Amino acid sequence: MMMNFKQAVKASILSAGVMLASAGQTVSAAEQTYVTIGTGGQTGVYYVVGQSICRLVNRGTEEHGIKCTAPSTGGSVANLNAIRAGDQDMGVAQSDWQYHAYNGTDQFAEQGPNPDLRAVFSVHPEPFTVVARTDSGIKVFDDLKGKRVNVGNPGSGQRGTMEVLMERKGWTMDDFKLASELKSSEQSQALCDNKVDAIIFTAGHPNGSIKEATTSCDAILVPVEGPEVDTLVSENAYYAKAIIPGGMYKGTDSDTPTFGVGATFVSSTNTDPEVIYQIVKAVFDNFDRFKKLHPAFENLDPALMIKNNLSAPLHEGAVRYYKEKGWM
Repeated sequence: MMMNFKQAVKASILSAGVMLASAGQTVSAAEQTYVTIGTGGQTGVYYVVGQSICRLVNRGTEEHGIKCTAPSTGGSVANLNAIRAGDQDMGVAQSDWQYHAYNGTDQFAEQGPNPDLRAVFSVHPEPFTVVARTDSGIKVFDDLKGKRVNVGNPGSGQRGTMEVLMERKGWTMDDFKLASELKSSEQSQALCDNKVDAIIFTAGHPNGSIKEATTSCDAILVPVEGPEVDTLVSENAYYAKAIIPGGMYKGTDSDTPTFGVGATFVSSTNTDPEVIYQIVKAVFDNFDRFKKLHPAFENLDPALMIKNNLSAPLHEGAVRYYKEKGWM
């Protein structure tokens, strides 16, 4: 059936309207900014940190145009290297490895300082944690010698901290019967399958992997203390003594003394200040919601999060928000 003139004009207007609407959607999609946050193993708190930040950011995507993803990664050192290479916009990293990356020390000595690294805020404390099979005979850290120990995957903060403590004690990997390199998400099962005697974490508590290990098999938390630990804490501001409360995990009713670092959220000068501003705003404007996303976040205090455990300068996008709030 042929259209009359009025129908043809109406059809043309409708067609043009559809085209304009489509063009508008294309422009809107093009204006979206996609950012990536490096995290850690899927059973660890770093993964929850990244996922939680992205959840809050993505609730406001229509307003600010930022779309956030937080994939699982190898952990602190891997995230810091990826940020430096431009492969990630942001990431979660232990406070000690933030320090070393910015200053070009320890594992970052060969590549040198990263003056573009920027701190955004700190998150939860992370005690260095050793979990051992009850039948292994391991009662204190020094009992690890001659045992099968998962020292952590290369690139993870826990592996790095383990190596720092080993160096202070004069140990090498040859001091263990087995030094396995499983990721944090794999080591609890290895412990309960009796493939290793002990596993290492640098993590916020309560931790899902440690709960898995201590409920799936008989295991205990092992104290990490002594003169080497005392020296590390006294010489490095990014370390602090820590206590893992008794009763948090099955098999360990008394407090476990150790030392630890803090989880920090970092970026670089290459990330747009407006993007960082919006991400910080999404977290702190919804802070009560953020604290409910994991038990490790329950006692977080914004006043401490913008000061503690931060070795790199604050990102200018974060500073803008903190000044608006009157926090600095």
